[in-house]
Amino acid sequence: MPAPCAATIGHFDGVHLGHQHVLRRLRLLATERGLDSVMAISFDRHPRTVFDKDFVPNMLTTVDERRLIMSQIGVDVCAVLQFDRQMASMSAKDFMREVLRNQLGVRLLLLGYDNRFGRKNSDEGFDDYVRYGKEIGIEVIECDPLELKDGKRVSSTLVRELLAEGRVDEAADCLGHRYSVEGKVVGGYREGRKIGFPTANLDIDPLKIVPVGGVYAVKVHVEGDMVLHPGMMNIGRRPTYGVNGITLETNIFRFREDIYGKRIKVEFFKKLRNECRFDSVSDLARQLSEDALQANEYLLHPEALPLTRKHFLRLQD
Repeated sequence: MPAPCAATIGHFDGVHLGHQHVLRRLRLLATERGLDSVMAISFDRHPRTVFDKDFVPNMLTTVDERRLIMSQIGVDVCAVLQFDRQMASMSAKDFMREVLRNQLGVRLLLLGYDNRFGRKNSDEGFDDYVRYGKEIGIEVIECDPLELKDGKRVSSTLVRELLAEGRVDEAADCLGHRYSVEGKVVGGYREGRKIGFPTANLDIDPLKIVPVGGVYAVKVHVEGDMVLHPGMMNIGRRPTYGVNGITLETNIFRFREDIYGKRIKVEFFKKLRNECRFDSVSDLARQLSEDALQANEYLLHPEALPLTRKHFLRLQD
C-alpha cells in the first residue's frame, strides 16, 4: 500500500501562480494533517486528444517542463498518469478509489475552484467528490482562486492570451517565471551572419505555444553552459528575404561558439517591435543594431532581473 499523501490533480499547463497558490495551500494542509508527501497529479496528454484526433493542443509547458518547475517549487512527487480511453471512461468515484486512493495513496485531495474530473459529459461536481471521498477515505477540499490586482483570475487561458499579444512581461507576472521555449539548434538560411547578426535557429516541440511574431529581448541558456546570455529573438517569416515558414532565430550577444546540434532554452523578457519588411538588407542591419541596443538596455534594467520570491512561490514559505 502506498504511503498516505496530500495531492491535487490537474493539467497544470504553465504551472502559473494560480497553480502555485493551490500547491502552497496543499503543503500547509498536508502539514496540518501530518502527511509527509505532497503530490501533483497530471496527465501525459491533453484529455481532449483521446476523443478528437484532429485536436492539436497549444501548450505552455511540456510534461518535462512541468515536472522541472514543480520540483523547483518544492513538490515532492509529480505523478504523470497515462490518459487513455479506459481512464476516460472511469466514473469520478471509481477514479478516486482505484487510482487516487489505492494506487497513489491519496488521503487528502485539494481541488482548484474550477477543477472537474470523471467520465466525459458527467454532471458530477465538487459536492459529489466530497461525498465519494467520505465513503472511500479521502478528505476533499476546494481551494479559492488567486486573483490579480485588477480582479482577473490567473489562468492558463489568460497567459495564452497575453502571449498571443506579445505581452511576455505580463505573462511572466502571471506565471511567476519567464515564459520560455527550448529545443535543438538547427541549420538555417545563414543570412544573419552576413550582416553581423548570426542567429541560432531553434526547432521546438510542435505543440508548444510561440508568442506572436516580432522581435524580443531574451536571455539564453546554452546546453553545457552555466551562463545566461543576453540576446534577441525574431519570430516570423523573414519578409525582407521573401515569404517563408515561421522561424525562431536568436542572436546571442557577444557569442561566437558553434552550437549547432545543441539544445538551448530562450526566456522571453520584452517585445521590442513587430516584424516588418525592409526595403534593403542594409536597412534591416541598421534596425537590428537599434534592436540590439534596446534589448541590452532593457535586459540591464531592474525590471529584467530574475523574478523574486514574491512572484515564484516556494511551498514551504
